[in-house]
Amino acid sequence: MAYIPKFRNTCVKPLRTWAWMVLATLAFVAPLACHARDTVQARNTPAAATATAPPVASAPAAANTTQARNTPALASAPLAANAAQAREILGSGDGIRITVFQNPDLTTETRLSPTGLVVFPLIGEVGLGGLTTTEAGARIADLLKRGNFIVNPQVAVTIVQVRSRQVYVLGQVTRPGNYVLEDTGSRLTDILTLAGGISPTGSDMVTVLTNRGGKIEKREIDVPAIFRGGDASKNIQIENGDTIFVERAPVFYIYGEVQRAGAYRLEPNMIVMQALSLGSGLTPRASERGIGIHRRMANGKFTKLDAKLTDPIQADDIVFVRESLF
Repeated sequence: MAYIPKFRNTCVKPLRTWAWMVLATLAFVAPLACHARDTVQARNTPAAATATAPPVASAPAAANTTQARNTPALASAPLAANAAQAREILGSGDGIRITVFQNPDLTTETRLSPTGLVVFPLIGEVGLGGLTTTEAGARIADLLKRGNFIVNPQVAVTIVQVRSRQVYVLGQVTRPGNYVLEDTGSRLTDILTLAGGISPTGSDMVTVLTNRGGKIEKREIDVPAIFRGGDASKNIQIENGDTIFVERAPVFYIYGEVQRAGAYRLEPNMIVMQALSLGSGLTPRASERGIGIHRRMANGKFTKLDAKLTDPIQADDIVFVRESLF
Protein backbone atom coordinates (compact mmCIF):
# COMPACT_ATOMS: atom_id res chain seq x y z
CA MET A 1 0.00 0.00 0.00
CA ALA A 2 2.89 2.40 0.56
CA TYR A 3 4.23 1.89 -3.00
CA ILE A 4 1.32 3.57 -4.80
CA PRO A 5 1.68 7.05 -3.15
CA LYS A 6 5.37 7.08 -4.04
CA PHE A 7 4.50 6.40 -7.71
CA ARG A 8 1.92 9.22 -7.88
CA ASN A 9 4.24 11.80 -6.33
CA THR A 10 6.97 10.83 -8.73
CA CYS A 11 4.71 11.42 -11.87
CA VAL A 12 2.95 14.61 -10.72
CA LYS A 13 6.08 16.67 -10.04
CA PRO A 14 7.42 16.43 -13.64
CA LEU A 15 4.00 17.34 -15.05
CA ARG A 16 3.79 20.44 -12.90
CA THR A 17 7.26 21.47 -14.00
CA TRP A 18 6.37 21.14 -17.70
CA ALA A 19 3.14 23.09 -17.22
CA TRP A 20 4.98 26.02 -15.65
CA MET A 21 7.52 25.96 -18.49
CA VAL A 22 4.74 26.12 -21.14
CA LEU A 23 3.04 29.01 -19.36
CA ALA A 24 6.32 30.88 -19.06
CA THR A 25 7.03 30.36 -22.75
CA LEU A 26 3.58 31.64 -23.73
CA ALA A 27 3.99 34.66 -21.47
CA PHE A 28 7.29 35.49 -23.21
CA VAL A 29 6.24 34.73 -26.81
CA ALA A 30 2.83 36.49 -26.78
CA PRO A 31 4.24 40.05 -26.44
CA LEU A 32 6.77 39.33 -29.16
CA ALA A 33 4.01 38.11 -31.52
CA CYS A 34 1.89 41.20 -30.87
CA HIS A 35 4.89 43.45 -31.42
CA ALA A 36 5.67 41.71 -34.69
CA ARG A 37 2.05 42.04 -35.81
CA ASP A 38 2.02 45.79 -35.06
CA THR A 39 5.30 46.22 -36.90
CA VAL A 40 4.01 44.50 -40.01
CA GLN A 41 0.80 46.53 -39.89
CA ALA A 42 2.74 49.76 -39.45
CA ARG A 43 4.95 48.88 -42.42
CA ASN A 44 1.99 48.02 -44.65
CA THR A 45 -0.23 50.96 -43.70
CA PRO A 46 1.80 53.75 -45.46
CA ALA A 47 1.93 51.71 -48.66
CA ALA A 48 -1.83 51.17 -48.64
CA ALA A 49 -2.46 54.78 -47.83
CA THR A 50 -0.11 55.83 -50.59
CA ALA A 51 -1.94 53.63 -53.08
CA THR A 52 -5.43 54.77 -52.14
CA ALA A 53 -5.05 58.35 -50.96
CA PRO A 54 -4.06 60.10 -54.21
CA PRO A 55 -7.03 58.90 -56.28
CA VAL A 56 -9.42 60.11 -53.58
CA ALA A 57 -7.73 63.48 -53.40
CA SER A 58 -7.31 63.74 -57.18
CA ALA A 59 -11.07 63.79 -57.85
CA PRO A 60 -11.70 67.08 -56.00
CA ALA A 61 -8.52 68.49 -57.47
CA ALA A 62 -9.61 67.54 -60.97
CA ALA A 63 -13.08 68.92 -60.32
CA ASN A 64 -11.61 72.18 -59.04
CA THR A 65 -9.29 72.39 -62.03
CA THR A 66 -12.16 71.82 -64.47
CA GLN A 67 -14.29 74.34 -62.64
CA ALA A 68 -11.49 76.88 -62.69
CA ARG A 69 -11.07 76.40 -66.44
CA ASN A 70 -14.77 76.66 -67.18
CA THR A 71 -15.61 79.50 -64.80
CA PRO A 72 -14.12 82.33 -66.92
CA ALA A 73 -15.93 81.14 -70.04
CA LEU A 74 -19.24 80.82 -68.22
CA ALA A 75 -18.83 84.12 -66.42
CA SER A 76 -17.80 86.06 -69.53
CA ALA A 77 -21.35 86.18 -70.95
CA PRO A 78 -22.96 87.73 -67.81
CA LEU A 79 -20.03 90.14 -67.47
CA ALA A 80 -20.41 91.25 -71.09
CA ALA A 81 -24.16 91.66 -70.61
CA ASN A 82 -23.63 93.72 -67.46
CA ALA A 83 -21.04 95.89 -69.19
CA ALA A 84 -23.40 96.49 -72.11
CA GLN A 85 -26.26 97.36 -69.75
CA ALA A 86 -24.02 99.78 -67.85
CA ARG A 87 -23.75 101.83 -71.07
CA GLU A 88 -27.51 101.86 -71.69
CA ILE A 89 -29.09 105.30 -71.72
CA LEU A 90 -32.29 105.51 -69.69
CA GLY A 91 -35.32 107.08 -71.33
CA SER A 92 -39.01 107.62 -70.75
CA GLY A 93 -40.97 104.41 -70.32
CA ASP A 94 -37.99 102.26 -69.30
CA GLY A 95 -38.64 99.94 -66.37
CA ILE A 96 -35.80 99.84 -63.82
CA ARG A 97 -34.95 98.21 -60.48
CA ILE A 98 -33.09 100.23 -57.84
CA THR A 99 -31.34 98.40 -55.00
CA VAL A 100 -29.34 99.80 -52.08
CA PHE A 101 -26.71 97.56 -50.48
CA GLN A 102 -27.72 96.30 -46.99
CA ASN A 103 -31.03 98.20 -47.27
CA PRO A 104 -33.52 95.78 -48.83
CA ASP A 105 -36.46 97.90 -47.71
CA LEU A 106 -35.38 100.57 -50.22
CA THR A 107 -35.50 98.21 -53.24
CA THR A 108 -37.77 99.86 -55.81
CA GLU A 109 -39.09 98.83 -59.21
CA THR A 110 -40.46 101.73 -61.19
CA ARG A 111 -40.81 103.21 -64.67
CA LEU A 112 -39.39 106.49 -65.93
CA SER A 113 -42.04 109.13 -66.57
CA PRO A 114 -42.30 110.95 -69.95
CA THR A 115 -40.00 113.61 -68.47
CA GLY A 116 -37.45 111.03 -67.27
CA LEU A 117 -38.33 111.20 -63.55
CA VAL A 118 -38.77 108.45 -60.94
CA VAL A 119 -39.94 108.59 -57.33
CA PHE A 120 -37.57 107.00 -54.81
CA PRO A 121 -38.11 106.57 -51.05
CA LEU A 122 -36.61 109.23 -48.73
CA ILE A 123 -35.47 111.54 -51.55
CA GLY A 124 -38.61 111.87 -53.69
CA GLU A 125 -38.40 112.66 -57.42
CA VAL A 126 -35.11 112.04 -59.20
CA GLY A 127 -34.31 112.84 -62.82
CA LEU A 128 -32.65 109.81 -64.45
CA GLY A 129 -33.54 110.36 -68.10
CA GLY A 130 -30.49 110.56 -70.35
CA LEU A 131 -28.19 108.87 -67.80
CA THR A 132 -26.56 105.47 -67.94
CA THR A 133 -27.44 102.95 -65.25
CA THR A 134 -24.09 103.62 -63.55
CA GLU A 135 -24.66 107.37 -63.55
CA ALA A 136 -28.21 106.90 -62.27
CA GLY A 137 -26.97 104.78 -59.35
CA ALA A 138 -24.34 107.40 -58.51
CA ARG A 139 -26.94 110.20 -58.54
CA ILE A 140 -29.27 108.37 -56.17
CA ALA A 141 -26.37 107.48 -53.87
CA ASP A 142 -25.28 111.13 -53.78
CA LEU A 143 -28.78 112.29 -52.84
CA LEU A 144 -29.04 109.67 -50.07
CA LYS A 145 -25.68 110.73 -48.68
CA ARG A 146 -26.38 114.48 -48.86
CA GLY A 147 -29.69 113.95 -47.10
CA ASN A 148 -27.90 112.09 -44.27
CA PHE A 149 -30.13 109.07 -44.83
CA ILE A 150 -27.27 106.61 -45.37
CA VAL A 151 -23.61 107.22 -44.52
CA ASN A 152 -21.99 105.51 -47.50
CA PRO A 153 -24.74 104.21 -49.80
CA GLN A 154 -24.01 101.77 -52.60
CA VAL A 155 -26.77 101.91 -55.21
CA ALA A 156 -27.26 99.67 -58.25
CA VAL A 157 -29.69 100.43 -61.09
CA THR A 158 -30.65 97.68 -63.57
CA ILE A 159 -32.97 97.84 -66.57
CA VAL A 160 -35.98 95.55 -66.29
CA GLN A 161 -37.76 96.55 -69.51
CA VAL A 162 -36.73 98.83 -72.36
CA ARG A 163 -39.41 101.10 -73.78
CA SER A 164 -37.51 104.26 -74.70
CA ARG A 165 -35.74 102.88 -77.80
CA GLN A 166 -38.29 102.78 -80.59
CA VAL A 167 -38.30 102.53 -84.37
CA TYR A 168 -41.16 103.39 -86.71
CA VAL A 169 -42.28 101.16 -89.58
CA LEU A 170 -44.69 102.68 -92.11
CA GLY A 171 -46.12 101.91 -95.52
CA GLN A 172 -46.74 98.58 -97.20
CA VAL A 173 -45.99 96.15 -94.37
CA THR A 174 -48.28 93.65 -92.69
CA ARG A 175 -48.32 95.43 -89.30
CA PRO A 176 -47.19 99.06 -89.51
CA GLY A 177 -46.48 100.87 -86.25
CA ASN A 178 -43.75 101.64 -83.74
CA TYR A 179 -41.61 98.84 -82.32
CA VAL A 180 -39.35 98.65 -79.28
CA LEU A 181 -35.66 98.02 -79.91
CA GLU A 182 -34.98 95.55 -77.13
CA ASP A 183 -31.72 94.56 -78.79
CA THR A 184 -29.18 97.26 -79.66
CA GLY A 185 -27.88 95.15 -82.55
CA SER A 186 -31.16 94.94 -84.51
CA ARG A 187 -30.85 95.02 -88.31
CA LEU A 188 -33.24 96.17 -91.03
CA THR A 189 -34.47 92.65 -91.75
CA ASP A 190 -35.07 92.07 -88.02
CA ILE A 191 -37.46 95.04 -87.83
CA LEU A 192 -39.23 94.10 -91.06
CA THR A 193 -39.79 90.65 -89.57
CA LEU A 194 -41.33 92.20 -86.45
CA ALA A 195 -43.69 94.14 -88.71
CA GLY A 196 -44.79 90.92 -90.44
CA GLY A 197 -42.71 91.47 -93.57
CA ILE A 198 -43.38 93.47 -96.74
CA SER A 199 -46.95 93.05 -98.00
CA PRO A 200 -47.66 91.77 -101.54
CA THR A 201 -48.30 95.35 -102.65
CA GLY A 202 -45.03 96.62 -101.15
CA SER A 203 -41.94 97.60 -103.07
CA ASP A 204 -38.63 95.80 -102.86
CA MET A 205 -36.94 99.18 -102.38
CA VAL A 206 -37.19 100.28 -98.75
CA THR A 207 -36.53 103.83 -97.57
CA VAL A 208 -34.78 104.20 -94.21
CA LEU A 209 -34.49 107.55 -92.44
CA THR A 210 -31.63 107.16 -89.97
CA ASN A 211 -31.22 109.43 -86.97
CA ARG A 212 -27.61 109.58 -85.80
CA GLY A 213 -27.03 112.26 -83.22
CA GLY A 214 -29.89 114.36 -84.54
CA LYS A 215 -28.65 114.14 -88.16
CA ILE A 216 -31.29 112.71 -90.49
CA GLU A 217 -30.07 110.73 -93.50
CA LYS A 218 -32.14 109.02 -96.21
CA ARG A 219 -31.09 105.64 -97.58
CA GLU A 220 -32.68 103.50 -100.31
CA ILE A 221 -32.12 99.77 -99.80
CA ASP A 222 -33.03 96.92 -102.13
CA VAL A 223 -34.06 94.21 -99.66
CA PRO A 224 -33.98 91.20 -102.05
CA ALA A 225 -30.47 92.25 -103.14
CA ILE A 226 -29.27 91.62 -99.58
CA PHE A 227 -29.99 87.94 -100.05
CA ARG A 228 -29.24 87.64 -103.75
CA GLY A 229 -25.78 89.13 -103.50
CA GLY A 230 -25.04 88.16 -99.90
CA ASP A 231 -23.94 91.72 -99.11
CA ALA A 232 -24.57 92.02 -95.36
CA SER A 233 -23.44 95.67 -95.36
CA LYS A 234 -26.77 96.65 -96.94
CA ASN A 235 -28.60 95.13 -93.99
CA ILE A 236 -27.94 98.23 -91.91
CA GLN A 237 -28.23 98.48 -88.14
CA ILE A 238 -31.38 100.20 -86.90
CA GLU A 239 -31.16 102.54 -83.92
CA ASN A 240 -33.51 104.53 -81.74
CA GLY A 241 -35.56 107.07 -83.69
CA ASP A 242 -35.06 105.52 -87.15
CA THR A 243 -37.99 105.30 -89.56
CA ILE A 244 -38.56 102.56 -92.14
CA PHE A 245 -40.94 103.27 -95.01
CA VAL A 246 -42.04 100.69 -97.58
CA GLU A 247 -43.52 102.28 -100.66
CA ARG A 248 -46.20 100.74 -102.81
CA ALA A 249 -44.71 98.57 -105.52
CA PRO A 250 -44.74 100.06 -109.04
CA VAL A 251 -47.60 98.82 -111.19
CA PHE A 252 -48.75 98.87 -114.80
CA TYR A 253 -52.19 98.53 -116.33
CA ILE A 254 -53.69 96.38 -119.09
CA TYR A 255 -56.96 96.91 -120.92
CA GLY A 256 -58.53 96.02 -124.26
CA GLU A 257 -58.61 92.58 -125.80
CA VAL A 258 -57.09 90.62 -122.92
CA GLN A 259 -58.59 87.92 -120.74
CA ARG A 260 -58.16 89.82 -117.46
CA ALA A 261 -57.72 93.56 -117.58
CA GLY A 262 -56.49 95.39 -114.51
CA ALA A 263 -53.46 96.63 -112.56
CA TYR A 264 -50.45 94.36 -111.97
CA ARG A 265 -47.20 94.55 -110.06
CA LEU A 266 -44.24 95.55 -112.20
CA GLU A 267 -41.38 93.10 -111.90
CA PRO A 268 -37.78 94.01 -112.78
CA ASN A 269 -36.94 93.86 -116.52
CA MET A 270 -40.50 92.99 -117.49
CA ILE A 271 -41.42 93.07 -121.19
CA VAL A 272 -44.75 93.37 -123.00
CA MET A 273 -45.05 89.60 -123.52
CA GLN A 274 -44.73 88.95 -119.79
CA ALA A 275 -47.23 91.71 -119.03
CA LEU A 276 -49.81 90.16 -121.33
CA SER A 277 -49.30 86.76 -119.70
CA LEU A 278 -50.31 88.25 -116.34
CA GLY A 279 -53.56 89.26 -117.99
CA SER A 280 -54.07 85.60 -119.03
CA GLY A 281 -53.21 86.38 -122.66
CA LEU A 282 -55.12 87.83 -125.59
CA THR A 283 -58.70 87.17 -126.56
CA PRO A 284 -59.52 85.52 -129.91
CA ARG A 285 -60.42 88.95 -131.28
CA ALA A 286 -57.12 90.59 -130.31
CA SER A 287 -54.49 91.74 -132.79
CA GLU A 288 -50.83 91.26 -131.91
CA ARG A 289 -49.99 94.13 -134.23
CA GLY A 290 -52.44 96.36 -132.41
CA ILE A 291 -50.59 96.56 -129.07
CA GLY A 292 -49.76 100.02 -127.80
CA ILE A 293 -48.54 101.74 -124.64
CA HIS A 294 -49.67 104.98 -123.04
CA ARG A 295 -46.61 106.23 -121.12
CA ARG A 296 -46.27 109.19 -118.77
CA MET A 297 -43.41 111.42 -119.79
CA ALA A 298 -41.20 113.66 -117.65
CA ASN A 299 -43.55 116.63 -118.10
CA GLY A 300 -46.44 114.55 -116.70
CA LYS A 301 -48.26 114.12 -120.00
CA PHE A 302 -49.05 110.76 -121.61
CA THR A 303 -47.82 109.82 -125.04
CA LYS A 304 -48.97 106.94 -127.24
CA LEU A 305 -46.36 104.41 -128.37
CA ASP A 306 -46.60 101.40 -130.67
CA ALA A 307 -45.22 98.39 -128.83
CA LYS A 308 -43.66 95.08 -129.75
CA LEU A 309 -43.84 91.96 -127.63
CA THR A 310 -40.19 92.40 -126.59
CA ASP A 311 -40.42 96.07 -125.56
CA PRO A 312 -39.77 96.85 -121.85
CA ILE A 313 -42.52 97.93 -119.48
CA GLN A 314 -42.11 100.91 -117.18
CA ALA A 315 -43.96 101.93 -114.02
CA ASP A 316 -47.45 103.34 -114.61
CA ASP A 317 -47.52 102.20 -118.25
CA ILE A 318 -50.94 101.50 -119.68
CA VAL A 319 -50.86 98.61 -122.16
CA PHE A 320 -53.79 98.37 -124.53
CA VAL A 321 -54.63 95.72 -127.10
CA ARG A 322 -56.76 96.63 -130.10
CA GLU A 323 -59.37 94.42 -131.65
CA SER A 324 -58.48 92.77 -134.95
CA LEU A 325 -60.39 94.12 -137.96
CA PHE A 326 -60.45 90.74 -139.70
